[in-house]
Amino acid sequence: MRVKLENQVIYIYQDDLPPFKKGGSVVRNSYFWAMKAIAGYAPRHGDWEYEEEVWVALKRVLIAFQESGYLGLSETQLEFPVEQFEIPDALRDVSTWQSPS
Repeated sequence: MRVKLENQVIYIYQDDLPPFKKGGSVVRNSYFWAMKAIAGYAPRHGDWEYEEEVWVALKRVLIAFQESGYLGLSETQLEFPVEQFEIPDALRDVSTWQSPS
């Protein structure tokens, strides 16, 4: 999931957010609700925001769903832009740099 970091807030781009589908996969819908529950701001049509206070919870949610084996790494790993310079320590285990396009 592509993200950006601004003023100690992680923004997950709208296009990379887990989708909710009525009648869809229980795992995917649970992932959607878990991610939405810890977001500081999660508009229906916009980027979701995660303040520094919830980064540990965000990491735990991502690890739990990575280990479930039902979701791919691209759905459960944060991808920081290369120009970000540094990935926050609290999120290093669940993060990588974006591939050059």
